[in-house]
Amino acid sequence: MHIAKKALRRIFEVTDSLRPLGVAHAHCDIPCGIYDPHAAQVAAHTVIRMDGLIADLVKVGKADADAQNKMARYVAVKEQHAELCKHEIRVLWADYFKPEHVQANPELHGLVWDTLKLASKAKQGTSMEDAKALLGNVEKIAEIFWKTKNVQTKRVKAFYPTGEEIVYPKV
Repeated sequence: MHIAKKALRRIFEVTDSLRPLGVAHAHCDIPCGIYDPHAAQVAAHTVIRMDGLIADLVKVGKADADAQNKMARYVAVKEQHAELCKHEIRVLWADYFKPEHVQANPELHGLVWDTLKLASKAKQGTSMEDAKALLGNVEKIAEIFWKTKNVQTKRVKAFYPTGEEIVYPKV
């Protein structure tokens, strides 16, 4: 086995000397090149929707097993999607956005920070104000994301029960 490793290493050395490869640069771990803030926006919409369903359930004032089951499910989904939103924003921040993007959009660092904090607040509570602020920040990040690709965006009313907007690229 040791001889095979040496032979293979020698083959690569000769190949590299005949045709050296350049240095590869990538902005992400893989590099996949597939980034999109859409999932973060949908997750933020889901947080808003779950907060609304929780508020509706509280208004009814039911405490039977069915109501408790619904409440548990709404809370679980809200927390999952707030965490998903955080995950998607962290991936954009860590893997996609580059120093030149931050330089061109100086508000980006603080916006990402505030968005992650809002997503945590959304997990901890049921404030519709916090949930809508989360969506608003995610929409701003989406606009900056598309701006870095020289793609214009449009805000349209989403087809979701939240009644809020969503940012789409104009293509």
